[in-house]
Amino acid sequence: MLKKLDIYIIQKFLGTFVYSITLIILIVVIFDLSEKIDNFIENQAPFYDIVFVYYVNFIPYFVNLFSPLFTFIAVVFFTSRMAFNTEIIAILSSGVSFRRMLVPYMISAMLLALVSVYLSNVMIPAANEKRLEFEYVYVRSPDLSAGRHIHMQIRPGIFIYLESFNERTQTGYHFSLERIEQGELQYKMFADLARYNEEEDKWHIENYNIREIHGLKEELSFGRTLDTVLPLTPRDFIHNIKDMETMNFRELNEFIANERLKGSEAVSFYEVERHRRMAFPFSTLVLTLIGVALSSQKVRGGIGLHLGAGIALSFTFILFMQVTTTFATQGNLHPMMAVWIPNIMYGLLGIYLIKKAPK
Repeated sequence: MLKKLDIYIIQKFLGTFVYSITLIILIVVIFDLSEKIDNFIENQAPFYDIVFVYYVNFIPYFVNLFSPLFTFIAVVFFTSRMAFNTEIIAILSSGVSFRRMLVPYMISAMLLALVSVYLSNVMIPAANEKRLEFEYVYVRSPDLSAGRHIHMQIRPGIFIYLESFNERTQTGYHFSLERIEQGELQYKMFADLARYNEEEDKWHIENYNIREIHGLKEELSFGRTLDTVLPLTPRDFIHNIKDMETMNFRELNEFIANERLKGSEAVSFYEVERHRRMAFPFSTLVLTLIGVALSSQKVRGGIGLHLGAGIALSFTFILFMQVTTTFATQGNLHPMMAVWIPNIMYGLLGIYLIKKAPK
């Protein structure tokens, strides 16, 4: 059963969080509108779409993005006010233990973490799909990238290679296709170019030669043109890294499995996103623990000192998360470890600070 003290702290926690996150979202919307208003006017974006398609789907994304930081700021702000007004001394003097006082804090943080999990994996992907589609029409074109020297597995044992791909003409240059069975090459095709015909869902191959291997015998064939069906489309090797923002958790898992089969170099980016959707909400609990430990004592300098120290610590947390994520995407650190290491390290720091906090 929740007691009056629990309800009082939960109301303070959630009220301060909602107030602070509302203020920052209003500021973000104003800055975003001032940056994009020229694009809206130039591309004649309808007012209804700007408000109800773009910004209505824009807000959940940034609420979730800023949620851990402003949870921390809210905890530091109202707890330091309670400490300054000697409310915490009164609570502890009444026989309530420090651990018992943490219960409403963790209930509130758990509620916000669960909301964040729902937003990250269900609501935001659907909202991002509409938001990004609006941006592609009225703000900027999608940042598509095929890269060079594309080498991937399109089916088990079937590999393709393209030296380069032109997305506008849907043409790949210096194309090859290999079929390997039981570790032995069975079929290989070389061609100067491969052009995709979207209407017929076929590939037009030019200047090709085919090598078929049957044990000790080989068959060679050559030709100028060949129309063939291949188990791939240009979308298989044209990447838009923002596409992962439109996938729910199940779709993201399926997409990662497909990219891993292809041997895609971008798999680490998608795995980081998958683990981040669970680790990021958990950071709300970690930062709440640290916030209570830092701000529960009345000190000279009051709320300002607590807020300053809290914001500095929260930014070191964000910086640490960015550093470990970079090691995962650009180095050899496992994506799961990269995303969870900051939570583990700062969680241990929070436990230490709670033990050292005056009781």
